[in-house]
Amino acid sequence: MHPFNYYDPRTVEEAVEVLKKFGDRAKCLAGGTDVLVQTRGERYELDAIVDVKKIPELTSVDWTNDHLIIGAATPCYVLYEDPKVCEAFPGIIDSASLIGGIQIQSRASLGGNLCNASPSADGICSLIVHEAECVIAGPNGIREIPVEEMCVGPGKNAMDEGEFLVSIKLPLKNSFFSSSYERFIPRNEMDIAVAAVASSVSLENGKISSCRIALAAVGPTPIFAEEASKMLIGKEPTEENIKNASNKAKEIASPISDMRGTVEHRKDLIEVLTRRTLSKAVERVSV
Repeated sequence: MHPFNYYDPRTVEEAVEVLKKFGDRAKCLAGGTDVLVQTRGERYELDAIVDVKKIPELTSVDWTNDHLIIGAATPCYVLYEDPKVCEAFPGIIDSASLIGGIQIQSRASLGGNLCNASPSADGICSLIVHEAECVIAGPNGIREIPVEEMCVGPGKNAMDEGEFLVSIKLPLKNSFFSSSYERFIPRNEMDIAVAAVASSVSLENGKISSCRIALAAVGPTPIFAEEASKMLIGKEPTEENIKNASNKAKEIASPISDMRGTVEHRKDLIEVLTRRTLSKAVERVSV
């Protein structure tokens, strides 16, 4: 592995300066569960690792009047051990509790999972259906983008040189909103989704007033299935309506065949998982 310098900035501005200096030969270290493995595997040749965990904004969980703001380096276990987060964001907890094993979850973060931009990432779809925003810092200041615009290709995110993810903003919803995430893996030892779906719904007077469906492992990036989502708005959450939206999600999926599954298998899984997550989200609203 190529020797590199280690930096541990204490402010966002300091981190930006280091990243700007080294350009594409620098990477941020949040949990390290991806970047260290990838660097050891010579995917990157780095001159600098920038440990962002000592920047307060990167590891905080803050509630405002309108949002939950999760620092990009906040470990997954911090989220699922917080009763308030569990109650307000069950779909996020579904994802956070599946990213690796218990040991990995003490280090891995939703922010790191998002920046890694894997098509099969467990955390991204739940963020999409929660309408999350990415707060990104760089040489030109702070900017925000919808989470569904963050992944631009397999392993490639939308951040420019010198930028890094500071936090994720999740809008607060009322009690008539809920969400769910499920994935299919071939066996417990292979912790990579063959297909996965997150769904969220809001109910008003017995009808679905908002809906978002997102698909993982069936395209070069996680997919916001907007057409399938819109099919349910204004309709009752009946088995037939959910089935129709699930079939549309199946059509939207664009998987490949590989050692973990065929195109046909993955599409069928998307239909099943969409039905399950929509039904679960509706059930959670009703509880």
